[in-house]
Amino acid sequence: MAVLIDPPLWPAHGTMFSHLVSDTSLDELHELVSRTPISPKAFDEDHYDVPRHLIDDAVAAGATRVTAHELTRRLAASGLRIPAKERPARIRPRLVRDWNATVPSAPEIGQELLNRWDSPGREYHTSVHLAEVLDNVKRLDAAAPVDSASRLGLRLAAWYHDAVYRGRPEEDERDSAELVTADLTGVLAPDVLDRVRGLILGTIDHTATGSDPLWPIFHDADLGILAASPGRYGRYASSVRREYAHVPEDVFRRTRADILEGFLAQDRIYLTDFASGHWEDVARNNLRSEIRSLRRG
Repeated sequence: MAVLIDPPLWPAHGTMFSHLVSDTSLDELHELVSRTPISPKAFDEDHYDVPRHLIDDAVAAGATRVTAHELTRRLAASGLRIPAKERPARIRPRLVRDWNATVPSAPEIGQELLNRWDSPGREYHTSVHLAEVLDNVKRLDAAAPVDSASRLGLRLAAWYHDAVYRGRPEEDERDSAELVTADLTGVLAPDVLDRVRGLILGTIDHTATGSDPLWPIFHDADLGILAASPGRYGRYASSVRREYAHVPEDVFRRTRADILEGFLAQDRIYLTDFASGHWEDVARNNLRSEIRSLRRG
């Protein structure tokens, strides 16, 4: 285990800053900082920004001086590094453009939706998840193109499927589906809204078979995270645990493992040919690995 600090190379606020990271766990990083004058507000998702005058305090508390290259390399290897595409503030402009292209007549609704996605208390179901689902929809559409009306329905389902999220299974999905009606009645045709609501309600139980021919695409786009790289999958699993921090550890482990084993019990996790061919094996390996960890306790 090691907490690392690089040289003060980053100018801001009239001084120079270093980066302070752990190559093992954020808990280790936070614990060391708690023994220094470094402000908790200096934390930026995977590191602390440390002003020059506090570097010696960090080293005295146990941080190891390394080069900027070494720090970046070891942080990336640890799986704790948060890339730009997983930072809500960095991806928000792209999402604003996406919404304005999808529903150009109602830009204010897009802003309100993004505020919902990034409201306090969310850890995994943030605008990062929204962006990943939208990207997955594009990939699956490219593999087996759909018509423009269907494409609109898929994109709106992505925007709204977790727009309401309070950790209440079924209620959240139903409330998200109702939000589409509240926001877009009079903006989009009723048949489009009905289709979007149906796709969202399908996410109540991803093991169910949806009747809409778009369901396989949306199902796979939403579950694309299961086939993420090991580092991204680890961050996903950790963020899910943080969203359920109020649940006792033993209950969370047991319940989470049961849910993941339900996916493994299916003949196919993914329903489209593209996802089944490209994502299935990776997803099953990720699930098996997490289940082993959960069952070991």
